[in-house]
Amino acid sequence: MAPKRTDKSEPATTDVLDRSWHLSASRAEVDTTELEFAVMRTFESFGRWQSECLANVIDVAASGPENAMLHVIRMNDRPKSVKELARLMNRDDIPNIQYSLRKLIAANLVEKQGSPRSGVTYSVTKLGHEVTDNYAAVRRALLIAAIDSVPDFRQRLAEATQTLNLLAGIYEEVSRVAATYRRPATKTSED
Repeated sequence: MAPKRTDKSEPATTDVLDRSWHLSASRAEVDTTELEFAVMRTFESFGRWQSECLANVIDVAASGPENAMLHVIRMNDRPKSVKELARLMNRDDIPNIQYSLRKLIAANLVEKQGSPRSGVTYSVTKLGHEVTDNYAAVRRALLIAAIDSVPDFRQRLAEATQTLNLLAGIYEEVSRVAATYRRPATKTSED
């Protein structure tokens, strides 16, 4: 049975759709859950967009995160270490980052410099420069043109960016708190 909504201050017209369930009993929980689902759907759409946009410029099978990594490596046209890539992309899955780097190197889009003693960095190759430039052109022609066609959308993007950055910080903090107070696993009735 879904918990009853505790905040009755919302207009009656929104009660036509009952959005309460185990994650969203109060209005704050409904709003947060709705945003979380929107972020998840946006993330998946963004990944598909990245893959399709890349497929327009080169025949390389790369996931959305691998494509994003290629552009982050190219960012400011300076080499980056695995540690920098992880920090810039807010990731802590170093083995997966290394796997993606191997795929990008095998595709001749990224090259590795240095040694473990002196420090290993990654930068885009000549082909990587061409691919990221062509990707930017397709992105400009499709995505940016679509954004520019919606009135006041750039302002909304700026506001959404601020909100998402703030929310990322909140999620980071509550993740630390949850990890700090994590309880030992308990057995379920099925065990």
